[in-house]
Amino acid sequence: MEIPKQYSPLSVENKWYADWLAKGFFKSSPDQREAFTIVIPPPNVTGVLHMGHMLNNTIQDVLIRRARMQGKNACWVPGTDHASIATEAKVVGKLREQGIEKSSLTREEFMKHAWEWKEKHGGIILEQLKKLGASCDWDRTKFTMDADMSEAVIDVFIDLHKKGLIYRGVRMVNWDPKAQTAVSDEEVIYKENPSKLYYIKYLLKDGDGEITVATTRPETILGDTAVCVNPDDERYKHLIGKSVIVPIAGRVVPIIADEYVDASFGTGALKITPAHDINDYNIGQKHQLEAIDVIAPDGNMSAAAGFYIGEERFIVRKKIIKDIDAAGLLVKIEEIINKVGYSERTDAVIEPKLSMQWFVKMEQMAKPALEAVTSGKVKLHPAKFVNTYKHWMENVKDWCISRQLWWGQQIPAWYDNKGDVVVAKSESEAIQQFQLKGKAYKSGELKQDEDVLDTWFSSWLWPISVFDPKAISLPKEQWNKDLSYYYPTNDLVTAPEILFFWVARMIMAGIEYCDEVPFTNVYLTGIVRDKLGRKMSKSLGNSPDPIGLIEKYGADGVRVGMLLTSPAGNDLPFDESLCEQGRNFNNKIWNAFRLIEGWEVSNTEQPQASAEASLWFEQRFNEVYAEIEDGFQKYRISEALMNLYKLVWDDFCAIYLEAVKPPYQQSIDAVTKQQTVYFLEELLKLMHPFVPFISEEIWHYLKERKNEEYLIVTQMPEMAAANQVILADFNHIKEIVAQVRNFRNEKGISPKEAFTLFCKKGNNKGLLPFSAVLQKIANISEVVFVEEKPVGSYSIIIKSEEYFLPFGENINIQDEIEKLNKELAYTKGFLISVDNKLGNERFMANAKPEVIAIETKKKNDALQRIAAIEEQLKSFTVQ
Repeated sequence: MEIPKQYSPLSVENKWYADWLAKGFFKSSPDQREAFTIVIPPPNVTGVLHMGHMLNNTIQDVLIRRARMQGKNACWVPGTDHASIATEAKVVGKLREQGIEKSSLTREEFMKHAWEWKEKHGGIILEQLKKLGASCDWDRTKFTMDADMSEAVIDVFIDLHKKGLIYRGVRMVNWDPKAQTAVSDEEVIYKENPSKLYYIKYLLKDGDGEITVATTRPETILGDTAVCVNPDDERYKHLIGKSVIVPIAGRVVPIIADEYVDASFGTGALKITPAHDINDYNIGQKHQLEAIDVIAPDGNMSAAAGFYIGEERFIVRKKIIKDIDAAGLLVKIEEIINKVGYSERTDAVIEPKLSMQWFVKMEQMAKPALEAVTSGKVKLHPAKFVNTYKHWMENVKDWCISRQLWWGQQIPAWYDNKGDVVVAKSESEAIQQFQLKGKAYKSGELKQDEDVLDTWFSSWLWPISVFDPKAISLPKEQWNKDLSYYYPTNDLVTAPEILFFWVARMIMAGIEYCDEVPFTNVYLTGIVRDKLGRKMSKSLGNSPDPIGLIEKYGADGVRVGMLLTSPAGNDLPFDESLCEQGRNFNNKIWNAFRLIEGWEVSNTEQPQASAEASLWFEQRFNEVYAEIEDGFQKYRISEALMNLYKLVWDDFCAIYLEAVKPPYQQSIDAVTKQQTVYFLEELLKLMHPFVPFISEEIWHYLKERKNEEYLIVTQMPEMAAANQVILADFNHIKEIVAQVRNFRNEKGISPKEAFTLFCKKGNNKGLLPFSAVLQKIANISEVVFVEEKPVGSYSIIIKSEEYFLPFGENINIQDEIEKLNKELAYTKGFLISVDNKLGNERFMANAKPEVIAIETKKKNDALQRIAAIEEQLKSFTVQ
């Protein structure tokens, strides 16, 4: 086959991906091999590929391809999440464009539209992942609202309710007025915003004075049912038990006392609005205060407010302050910075709101899930996240699992006309349960709960339900083959921000329903940020199109670029130049391959330099292979790639190929060609998990391969211990080469000009291992051992060995002496200034120890430099 001069990623990638799919290399089914399993963190069905997905899925693919080449039965399960809030918002928006309001539809009609949208737009991201090279078993693709997956979710709800771990009650929840649903504490993002603190007078009912409170939310004044002070606050003791008049509302409310109030904060007096603040709610419960909900689900003022009904809450904030001021009750306004909670999904300001919701009791399930991580059954990489996990789990709150939406698994709770409720899988089962309570109902007389379950309530079952959704209600011996074989999975790759949302809850569910943790290792990626350190997002316009990057640099180039600077748990400072670096790496590999394939073989003996280079590279390969494996074991995948990158670029291309390549237009011996192709094949095996496309392409150019010989299923190289003596000897040669090249650069000597290298006899016993390689890559004409330093030569010292380089006729000795004398004078002057500083008693008495250490090091460095310069000047002795 003719080898193209330029590597063309797009055509190569499309060709090999289609071929891998056609030959079933991604498929997995239970057999006798060791399983290696990863379940994909299911992206939202609404989603398209972004840079975070690119990083996360590249890492997963690297792990799964490596396992496949280790002979394991590698199974990577793909799928998508139904994403209740995000998807419903998309569908509602689409319907609105068509002039249809959700409120005009029945639940069944809306769900029909939602499923149509999902079938048309859902799953785009999975197709995009194929462009990246994701080697998932696509036949196993799951969706969290597949019928069997949804049934598992319902079964878990019913089971936990029977165990007393799910309950229904009125609680203060985080209300998203835009999505018009409750969201969990973890779905609230707090941002610091400029705000105002309003000081407002509440007049005493008896007309004998006033009390001033401070609030950032004057619109909630209409829901006040008390003013609270600390019982030990001398300023207000005489007012406890009296009543005040709520501004604007005119409601008479009591002044109560509670130790919760911090007398030193603000005015020391709090307005209590039980329906709109969690702390006020707790005080209200304690003192049996009425809760008046003045803000409707859509964020507008409710009828219960009595004023500004139907107006938006933030507009009312401005209006009510004007009215309070007009009534002479506004004392002052302070500018402050205030933390405000926003919905992670819609970015709407969260409204604390009393609401009847369903909750999961978390304390009982959290304990074994905490122990799983602290004991090391589940390992977090990097380990710094263990403390974060521990903090969350030790302070866990009950999980609000009901969402006021239609898209999702509808809660299996059934109500009669009196509000009594039973939990059952179907209406007929609910009727039976009511019969046990002495209530007889017919079909159609009960009403199912309108709410759906939190999306995380389905995805916490993901590592179980993707294999056997029915296993939730079965003993282990009745699990199907898939779950029995693949569970627990091996690695999970995800983001730290969902460590509690998802990872912790999966551990809970795994222990609860499988009596075993769902995975062994959790690799936590960092956040992809731009050059300014900002998180990449559509709103900032700082996130490149991943597909555009793949089209420009090739999937392999983007994969390398993403991984080069992405240590686990640390943010990735992404710059497009990283992808360019990845592309350049692929081009380097391609050009090295073309060079090797271009060599014609002749019946000649192997040169000494080639034999030495092969001896060294085999050991260097073994050494770096061990470093790469160590990186994988420690989940330092970025380091593993960098070690491989340097092995290919610095060792194979820059040293080995330079040492063995024949002179221009000359042939190569058969032994060296064979060894070189072998080394390239071994490198391709290590490279494949990182750059699967170009490695497979070159693999097939090297020789014709059968199906079982494809690189994707070829075994990784056998590991062998590296010979440290050979490596040490060659490292010595590399240092000589570096010094020789520096000498050429400094003296302006052409790399093409060969000269003699003199070696001083000593510990080397007149031997210099790998001298043939040295002569070839440093262009040394000969290596000569001498007893003394040759006159007119330049000295270099490497460890205990000394070498000499002739200056040559083109060096102006007088210029060199003049240059060295100037440097000597400058260095001596610098030494005097440092000595003066160290001899100054005041400086020595006041300077920090680390500053004195720096100055002392400067002195020692200057002394060493002076000695070196004087030694060089001696070398210019007149012959």
